[in-house]
Amino acid sequence: MIGNPDFLTDRGQSSATDFQELESPEGELHLRFFITSGDEFALPATGIKEVISPPPDRITPIPNVSPLLLGTLNVRGRVIWVADLGQFLGDSTPMSTDRPEIAVIAVEDQDALLGLAVDRIIGMDWLDIEDVQMPTNVPDGMAPFLRGEWPVGKSHPLRLLDQVAILRSARWAA
Repeated sequence: MIGNPDFLTDRGQSSATDFQELESPEGELHLRFFITSGDEFALPATGIKEVISPPPDRITPIPNVSPLLLGTLNVRGRVIWVADLGQFLGDSTPMSTDRPEIAVIAVEDQDALLGLAVDRIIGMDWLDIEDVQMPTNVPDGMAPFLRGEWPVGKSHPLRLLDQVAILRSARWAA
């Protein structure tokens, strides 16, 4: 069947012009998103376990834990702690849970798994890691968790987060 020329084209004639060449993307795949303040960030796709959008009532509040944590979420039998990423990075405005869904990015490093609640997910994008620059005008509370930034706009750069630094931060104990 594959050797049959009718399989390749509808007229039985195959030609090199019938096949389109796929462009290979440049850079690495990243997830882009916004936090409550309106700042835009990216995380490398390799460090993301999954992205979920549960309703707020599926996130169970836990008393006597860090105020950065919204609670826990059961995803296919695995409990994931969910944190307000904006507040973790120093944003003074807490995430509003008065919405139909909360975007949660589950990041993983070794056996550690954490859900980062964000305001809005933009989507996946190929970004050239060689274009990353050292961050400028970064709040002190955010600096340890940044790898750099892409200068996409004058007012708000696209900042690259380090999910391992976020997962291993001592802020979770506070």
